[in-house]
Amino acid sequence: MEEKIKEGLEQIRPFLQRDGGDIEFVEYTDDKVVKVKLKGHCAGCPGARMTISGVVEKILKENYPDDVKKVEAVE
Repeated sequence: MEEKIKEGLEQIRPFLQRDGGDIEFVEYTDDKVVKVKLKGHCAGCPGARMTISGVVEKILKENYPDDVKKVEAVE
């Protein structure tokens, strides 16, 4: 499943890179939580939480509805 999630993140990466940011896969937990790290301008950005829930989580849940419950940002 981790490889599929990484492929999904590759779809999102260009969107973040346009704004000087990036995203890194950290972990996929047994309870179907994807942990990611925002990098560059996205790290600490006021809109970071919205990016995680409104973009990253939405896309991963659409692509893998049975495998992704939540996406969390870690430091």
